[in-house]
Formats: sequence, C-alpha cells, structure tokens
Amino acid sequence: MIKQVSVFMENKVGRLFHIAKTLGNNKINIRALSLADTSDFGILRLIVDEPDLAITVLKAENYTVSPTNVMAIEVEDHPGGLSDLLGLFDKNEINIEYMYALPKRTGGKAVMIFRFDDDSIEAKLNAAGIKPLGAEDVKTI
Repeated sequence: MIKQVSVFMENKVGRLFHIAKTLGNNKINIRALSLADTSDFGILRLIVDEPDLAITVLKAENYTVSPTNVMAIEVEDHPGGLSDLLGLFDKNEINIEYMYALPKRTGGKAVMIFRFDDDSIEAKLNAAGIKPLGAEDVKTI
C-alpha cells in the first residue's frame, strides 16, 4: 500500500496553483495526481514523495486533507496490457473504486494507481499473482 493525499478544495480560480505552490515551496514532489470536480468543489488526489509532510503543510493552509491507502501496480506497456490486468481483476472478483496513471514508466511498464473497495485486497492480488509496488518504489519513479 502507498499513501495517497486527498485534498478537498473549492472549485475556484487559483486553488490548484496554491496547492502546487505550497507543495513546491516545501520541497514536496508530486509523482501523480488526479482531479475530479463538480460545480462547487473538487477532490485532488496526489501521490507525493513525502505524504505526511504534504498533509501537514496543506492542513496548515486550511485545506481539508485526508490520507487514503492505494496501490501502485505495473501494467504491461503495450496494446492490451491494461485489458490483461483488468481481466485478472475480473477473474478474481476484484472491484476498482477508481484509478489513474503515473506519468512515468518503470522497467518498460506503465504504472497505474488503484483504489479498491475491498479490505482483503492484498490476499486477492497475491492469489492473482499481482505484486503492487511499495512506497519507496513510487518515490523513485
């Protein structure tokens, strides 16, 4: 498991800039992000190299922030690679809550971030022969 930083923010001009600037000023590197929004608010999901520090500095700026456990999983980087992985999930009855991609590859493979809705997900992934990356692996990608 790796720690994702979820930030709830008003859908206003400059909010994303302020968050990115705050993280940058504190030497926190963003490895991946996903932004989902409605007309009034957004949820920014971040994978950063220092999640605990990111939570602290963003809370100090009065953002509502919470950690979430997610998994980084390598995906074969060729046509059908994601489909193959999703097929293993389907076969092992693994449901995805949401997912997004890291912008870099590792060892010729793409890396996807997954949030699953199942507390016993690690056992299911092991049974399917899927080994998620660790937090240290993601920091260095």
